[in-house]
Amino acid sequence: MNIENRLDALEQIEAIKALKHRYFRACDAKDAATFRDCFCADGARLDYGALGTFDSADHLAAIFRRIAGHTVDGKPAVLDMHHGIHPDITVLAPDRAKGRWTLKFRQLNLIENTEKILTGDYDDEYVLEDGRWKIAASRFDALWSLTRPLTDTEVEWLR
Repeated sequence: MNIENRLDALEQIEAIKALKHRYFRACDAKDAATFRDCFCADGARLDYGALGTFDSADHLAAIFRRIAGHTVDGKPAVLDMHHGIHPDITVLAPDRAKGRWTLKFRQLNLIENTEKILTGDYDDEYVLEDGRWKIAASRFDALWSLTRPLTDTEVEWLR
């Protein structure tokens, strides 16, 4: 592989990393439009374990809107923190790639008054669509989780 091809592959890998980070930030920000835009326009294959299996990102985005959009006193009722680490991205063709990520996840559920900590792995497939990388398939396998009650805890809103 010549230097131009190697450089192009590195640029594509960085673009895919930026896509996945945009996805994680959209999850935490409750940004449904950006969340949906991370996936291909049609036919995404998504297996999110306990959350469900979907043949369209539109179906997953609808669940995301319902959960992320739930508020109490004008504030989100469920607060999430997604950290994607250990990316392993392989460009398979000029318009196809695959990747694996480890998720570190923390959630405060202010309705159930619980904290959840979870880790697991994403196995993704990516496609180049209109010049931008999109998630075409994703499977999340949880490795372990811990849920515990929040006691005498107050969430401080900083903005």
